Amino acid sequence: MPMSRKIAEELLPRLRQRYTGRGREGRSRLIDELCEQWGYSRKHAIKLLGAKTGWGGDPCARKGRPPRYDAKVVEVLWQIWKVAEQPCGKRLVALLPQWLPHYEEEHGRLDKELRSRVLEISAAQIDRLLAGRKTRVGHRGRCGTKPGGLLKTQIPIRTDNWDIQRPGFLEADTVAHCGGSLEGDFVWSITYCDIYSGWTANRAVWNKGATGIVAATKEVEKALPFELLGFDTDNGSEFLNWHLLKYFQERPQKVGFTRSRPYKKNDNGHVEQKNWTHVRQLLGYDRLGDPGLVEPINALYRDCWELLHNYFLPSAKLERKSREGAKVKRRHDKPQTPCERLIRSAHLSAASKTRLKERRAALNPFELHRRLEEGLRAILHRALHSSRPTDSLHCAPGAGKTTTTPVS
Repeated sequence: MPMSRKIAEELLPRLRQRYTGRGREGRSRLIDELCEQWGYSRKHAIKLLGAKTGWGGDPCARKGRPPRYDAKVVEVLWQIWKVAEQPCGKRLVALLPQWLPHYEEEHGRLDKELRSRVLEISAAQIDRLLAGRKTRVGHRGRCGTKPGGLLKTQIPIRTDNWDIQRPGFLEADTVAHCGGSLEGDFVWSITYCDIYSGWTANRAVWNKGATGIVAATKEVEKALPFELLGFDTDNGSEFLNWHLLKYFQERPQKVGFTRSRPYKKNDNGHVEQKNWTHVRQLLGYDRLGDPGLVEPINALYRDCWELLHNYFLPSAKLERKSREGAKVKRRHDKPQTPCERLIRSAHLSAASKTRLKERRAALNPFELHRRLEEGLRAILHRALHSSRPTDSLHCAPGAGKTTTTPVS
């Protein structure tokens, strides 16, 4: 049982005097005696005898070295963290040099000493400082992928790894904005992700017919800063159709069109992980059952959301993975934005790199975030007022049964 304050005030000064006057062996025996009698650990006993802890001074005052990062630093990190879509410490450290000038335009210029501390902070320290403010949100959705069997013999399964040392190879997937039921008509989001750079584009379509999928794919390809070389999807019927196959094959330089193995979600791991960061994090899991929402959502994707992610939000790529017994060690590269990865690529033309740099210089992430919030508020307000019970969408007897198929 630890010594009381009264005993410590009487005993500790004499023990400390004996401790400082002894040699190494004498100090060790005194530490052993204190640990045995009072049940302290050796480290705490050493601190007590060395007068580095315990009673004395203001009990409410923090002991030890004063903190380097005060509330001003935390406030700067917090404001940037919120607008930058809540990145981890490693990603936040990578984006600070690029975001800080825009932060000063929004909130006023920082003094030199504060700016230096913000730029010198480590990733681990950022996570510690913001730990109390961060929240975790977990939600599982439903799966809207229905197998398409018509073209499985014409569209091969990807059995090898594409050459991911250059941009141009896309993975695509769909996300259902169906709420709790896949019955009836509603909005779907299509996600396109470049494997090499992480460049991601999204488009919304009403239902997921072949015509809408092809039109969205054409629009995305036209806006890409690189040439489309390969296209890989899951086995959903929205992709395995003649319209999309014809679009990729009937051109001077054909685009490689492949599909993943059935029920192997990790075959499309690059785009699957974007379903949360680029779709669910923006629009959530509620049902979007108004066809008039398609154009506002596409405007939000095209003019705000894609620009914010592709030009200002870095991500880390897995470089290697090794197993030591039961433990798997992963090593990632330095976080970079998709724009930075494309600029560093040797397979992109100088003109394309110049256009990327000019576009990035003309954008302000805080302004993009403001426009994003305004557009999203209008979309969700309209979705809320246009929603109606799922039962009203059923037109056949027995159609009221809610499907239990889980959704990406």
